[in-house]
Amino acid sequence: MRVNVGIDISKDSLDFCLLLNQTKSGRKFRSFKNRKIDYFIINDWLLKQAKCQPHEIVITMESTGVYHEAIALFLHSSGFQIIISNPGKAKKFSQSLGLVHKTDKLDSYMLARYGDAQYEHVSFWKPDAENIRSIKMLVRRLSALEKDRLRESNRLEASTISGSYERVLLSIKRMIHILDDEIKEIEHEIDCIIAACPVMSKNHNLLMSVVGIGKVMSRELVYLFSAKSFSTAKQAAAFVGLTPRLNESGSFKGRTTLSKIGPSRIRSKIFLAAVSASKYNPDIKAQKHRLLSAGKTKMQALGAAMRKLIQICFGVIKNQTKYQSEITLN
Repeated sequence: MRVNVGIDISKDSLDFCLLLNQTKSGRKFRSFKNRKIDYFIINDWLLKQAKCQPHEIVITMESTGVYHEAIALFLHSSGFQIIISNPGKAKKFSQSLGLVHKTDKLDSYMLARYGDAQYEHVSFWKPDAENIRSIKMLVRRLSALEKDRLRESNRLEASTISGSYERVLLSIKRMIHILDDEIKEIEHEIDCIIAACPVMSKNHNLLMSVVGIGKVMSRELVYLFSAKSFSTAKQAAAFVGLTPRLNESGSFKGRTTLSKIGPSRIRSKIFLAAVSASKYNPDIKAQKHRLLSAGKTKMQALGAAMRKLIQICFGVIKNQTKYQSEITLN
């Protein structure tokens, strides 16, 4: 026996659709508030309606920023099977069903159907280890602080140029100082979590052996390779949005560009690392000269450097060996 459930998630509400069968009478809908004190009520409602054990119930939801995380963790810990769908794939499935209207109720029904259709082909969601979840939250906070730091820095530059009132300049400088201190503390906390885990600590050291990868980039990639299971270097590059995409249509012949699908934060840091690696990493430096000689633009060569750098990093993690230049080996 298997019962499929879909949840449409928003900041304030959780809309459920439970499918007992494919008939309209077999659809059970209910809406709950998205708050932890209601989670046990949700658990009881699901079991009462399904009349089966939690492991026989498949619950499908979309990845919705942070709003799905708490309910997914609770339901998984209660024994339910969880599918977290990519919103783009779920949307295409909705179109295939001919669902032209978009409501919370219909979305929950669509997700229940999607979970049923994907059951034989999908990997069920499992929560990250506690230390990885901690790093995830710290990285999220670090990213917000870095954006605030950049905004204040831009304000300081603009205010200095315009000859702003001295008190305004003092206020901005104070904020930058506070943000710098908080950024250092968050980074230190991440480093402590990495150091406390033998696997992550070793991976950190392996990544640091790659010419062009510094402490900041290594910290980011340790988290990435701990949180995501990549089978190949190509998968890692695709996740970060570093695979080439050709833009051609009719008589228009465009150049290849990066897909830029995935976490922009990591991609922006790899960009800076690739600039350094293009100068000092022998493999990437040789690749750059080869591509430029073949008529590629500097930006195309830099995009290739970013892709090769993430592939090298994947290699040292997978093989658990320090980086060795292919140029040197030859």
